[in-house]
Amino acid sequence: MIRSIPLLVLLVCCVAGGEMARAAPAADFTLIDSYGEEHRLGDYRGRYVVLEWLNHDCPFVRKHYDSGNMQALQKRFTADGVIWLSVVSSAPGKQGNFPPQEMNHRTSAKGAAPTAVLRDESGAVGRAYGARTTPQMYLIDPAGELIYQGAIDDAPTTLQEDVPGATNYVVAALEASVAGNPVDPARTQPYGCSVKY
Repeated sequence: MIRSIPLLVLLVCCVAGGEMARAAPAADFTLIDSYGEEHRLGDYRGRYVVLEWLNHDCPFVRKHYDSGNMQALQKRFTADGVIWLSVVSSAPGKQGNFPPQEMNHRTSAKGAAPTAVLRDESGAVGRAYGARTTPQMYLIDPAGELIYQGAIDDAPTTLQEDVPGATNYVVAALEASVAGNPVDPARTQPYGCSVKY
């Protein structure tokens, strides 16, 4: 289960003048996935990591899965060597918490392609990261720095037709970082259903 979770050092807001927030170290954690395998964030140092907070029963999440948007992102990113971890922080008995077999069925039925679906039933990892909604997205660079956190895009609706015209913040953050440019915005207001701690 969880070994240790240092408090997340939040992005530091800079002085007035519109400067971007600086990246901060991402909180390390160890979680078990839906197949019983252990994943430690620190083991992925040297690679980009996406953390996606997931609840398949949330209509904002369904927007991105029913449209195929989330699966397309997962396949695109992982093909480029990015680690994609879908984190389920729903507590036992709460919406979005399923037995491992059911979670695997849903992942397969939806054609999802994350590196792993991680079970955070205690909510410790979600709270360490300040995850408030599903979906909520985080991007960690190869140095282990949290370089983006917030919404998946700028269309805070449940409508699938809003996906194609939206600006995807996670894609923009990854492309900027890979090109050696600052991530801007590095933090946005997340939208979606509340995490069911």
